[in-house]
Amino acid sequence: MKDTEGAALVPLERITNAIVLLRGHKVMLDADLAVLYGVETRALVQAVRRNTGRFPADFMFQLTTDEAAFLRSQTVTLKTGRGLHRKYLPYAFTEQGVAMLSSVLRSYRAVQVNIEIMRAFVRLRQMLESNTELAKKLDSLEKKYDAQFKAVFQAIRELMAPPISTKKKIGFRRD
Repeated sequence: MKDTEGAALVPLERITNAIVLLRGHKVMLDADLAVLYGVETRALVQAVRRNTGRFPADFMFQLTTDEAAFLRSQTVTLKTGRGLHRKYLPYAFTEQGVAMLSSVLRSYRAVQVNIEIMRAFVRLRQMLESNTELAKKLDSLEKKYDAQFKAVFQAIRELMAPPISTKKKIGFRRD
């Protein structure tokens, strides 16, 4: 997606970095989405609250205190001072919730950014699928070569074993 000057409106890397895994879902947080859409976080949350019927639990959920603390510890940099921290726990939007946001936020930028976010989710899904295929191939190779290496290791062990002597020793024997 490009703006009027031909530059990317929102870099793909910025979108993919904003996607996090919470409760087994790939989600984006309200604050990250607000930055991408060019609105304040409180305005985004307010628009969502006015349209709660459009956001069932599988589209959006509010983070727990522990989840919010964990994410805050991942960002490391916190601003200091009064009024610079969130008063309420953040919301997380699944892919379907992000798609629904474009109908709630009715600006041109929101629609264009939403298209790019959907493309980023699709790319992530494709990468995960290719990784699972690669893992399956690796498992089959490992099983295949484990059997072959067992034979090699068995042959090496046989070679390392001391030879069984059938000859009588020559020399003086002391009792």
